[in-house]
Amino acid sequence: MALAQAANPEFGGGGTNEIVLSDAEFRRICELVREHSGIALSDAKRQMVYGRLVRRLRALRLSSFAEYVRLLERGEPLELEEFTNAITTNLTSFFRESHHFEYLGDQLLPAIAPAVRASGRLRIWSSACSTGEEPYSIAMVMREKQDLLSGIDAKILATDLDSKVLATADAGVYPAERLQQMVPSRVKEFFREGTGSRHGSVKVSAALRQLITFKQLNLMHDWPMRGPFDVIFCRNVVIYFDIETKRSLFQRMAGMQQPGAILFLGHSENLYRISDQYELIGRTIYRRTGAPA
Repeated sequence: MALAQAANPEFGGGGTNEIVLSDAEFRRICELVREHSGIALSDAKRQMVYGRLVRRLRALRLSSFAEYVRLLERGEPLELEEFTNAITTNLTSFFRESHHFEYLGDQLLPAIAPAVRASGRLRIWSSACSTGEEPYSIAMVMREKQDLLSGIDAKILATDLDSKVLATADAGVYPAERLQQMVPSRVKEFFREGTGSRHGSVKVSAALRQLITFKQLNLMHDWPMRGPFDVIFCRNVVIYFDIETKRSLFQRMAGMQQPGAILFLGHSENLYRISDQYELIGRTIYRRTGAPA
């Protein structure tokens, strides 16, 4: 089998009805993925790309990847959305990388409370919110610190490229087992158990939902918001980007933050040789450099 695959530049199962993905088609798909999402795919992702996109071909009743590439190149908006939804990976959980939320609640919010009280506003951006667990976790911490934030216009902007996961996030309904690792007091305070056809599910409370605005946003395209953001969560996103894309992204994010503002990255990400506009102050916790305005 290995020898046959090495000799054949096409990827597929080998059956008579199998749709194959040639080297040229895979390279063009990688170019389109990078163009529309910023994600840089390696050859190691070829099987993943095939498995996810072949379902789109069958749904569209296309017989080849060449036909699908031509459809994408025509810029059909609905299919470009389906394409990016299929390629992007959404793995998340409530309070994932818990040290970030501990820092937010125990150190950051108490430290910045006087300044945000003076300005009257607090803005946090969850820049790749997936199905919503990250912004809802942020919102729980904010509600738990509401005495500090009394009288402050505190809001979370939660964005993602994938329209389908955003719909899940906006609905705020999750299988109850997703909360098994959460502190019971948080479950009791911030979630409502479903009944009837919703049995086995939970819904986030209105108190959390009121803090969050969900919007579809491609990080590679124009950003309609102005900022500034006191805190940005950009976690487990740039691991898929090449160096130049990372540099451009964090240059833009720095422009959305004033000196002293905080940026959280994912556990395997860093800004070494990527940006000198942030300094490392904790485990994947960065502070915007420069003199305060």
